[in-house]
Amino acid sequence: MNAKRLGILGGGQLGRMFTQAAQRLGFEVVVYSPELDSPAGSVAEYEIFAPYEEHESLDNFASLTQYISTEFENVPSDTLRYLSNLEGVKLVSPSANAVEIVQDRIKEKSFVKSLDIGLAPYASIKSDEDLIQENFTGLYPGILKIASLGYDGKGQIPASNFDELKNAFETLGKKPCVFEKKLNLKMEISVVLARNKNGEIKTYPISVNTHKNGILHMSEIGLHSFSDSIKDEVNSIATEIAKKLNYVGVLCVEMFWLEDGTICVNEIAPRPHNSGHFSIEACSCSQFEQQARILGDLPLGDTNLIQPVIMLNILGDAWFVNSDENGEPIEPSWAEILKMPGVNLHLYGKKEARPGRKMGHVTVMLKDSHKVRETAKKIIEILKL
Repeated sequence: MNAKRLGILGGGQLGRMFTQAAQRLGFEVVVYSPELDSPAGSVAEYEIFAPYEEHESLDNFASLTQYISTEFENVPSDTLRYLSNLEGVKLVSPSANAVEIVQDRIKEKSFVKSLDIGLAPYASIKSDEDLIQENFTGLYPGILKIASLGYDGKGQIPASNFDELKNAFETLGKKPCVFEKKLNLKMEISVVLARNKNGEIKTYPISVNTHKNGILHMSEIGLHSFSDSIKDEVNSIATEIAKKLNYVGVLCVEMFWLEDGTICVNEIAPRPHNSGHFSIEACSCSQFEQQARILGDLPLGDTNLIQPVIMLNILGDAWFVNSDENGEPIEPSWAEILKMPGVNLHLYGKKEARPGRKMGHVTVMLKDSHKVRETAKKIIEILKL
């Protein structure tokens, strides 16, 4: 191995699962996070607690590792650019240029449009003048989405007419936004892929996703039939995006499959993705191990599905279902679900449960598709997910 120590920017659960995967390959991990005692930092060999913009701390980070990736799409692109220009740093993945595009919805949509890939009809709104000058009639009903720093449904407001759109723009602080037409969806899908510095690509099986309140609730993999043409189109879209971004690392492309058969890109996530968590159990090489392999200049791993699988997110709401007399949250009893065959529980080590906060996930993997669905349904009922 050329790298013995890997660095990750961000201390959340994705960084935690990356750290655990990297350690299994024999790497040490340095976590850089503005959050003290982060989920990732608690399992890593080294942890630096500092703002992303603090150059002295970034210099210290780079002195500990020459191979750096991210677990959070909102790491400033200037931070990635600064690190990549430091002497001795050999790889920053993904690049500042790629992240700069996909962490801004306006730039992201313009980029996808330039590739002649399907998008929902949309308009950019950067000011009150745009509201006055643009004609939004063909976009109602739609969703106003803040251009940056929005994820898991945050910074998104539906609007069915101009007055609602104007109010939504004010609610979001009149910050740059995109107003996107609601489409008739057959299903929401996503594809996670890994691309190394040699341009080699491995794609994971298509995930069918269900959201609640803008947050991913469930991903189903290997439980839906897709024609070869749909699989080819979906993988081709994700691959084309990765190539044109000159992307190195793990990337997720979320898409809409419309009732008329059209595939449209929804979002691009420049990191491992919630809908790819199934890969920890259901593939020989998880999305997190791929991320470590890419940093460590190791061959990409196998992405074939071992068995049908469902991934369920566990939010902090589950702690409040049976709160005590003072309204204090009580951690769910995991024993009832862990006695079920094929169930794997992942808790993220977060100290405080809050409604809407991702606290963990559970995967159900069995040979029998019916039993996978049946078991997942029971877990939803038990944990009140």
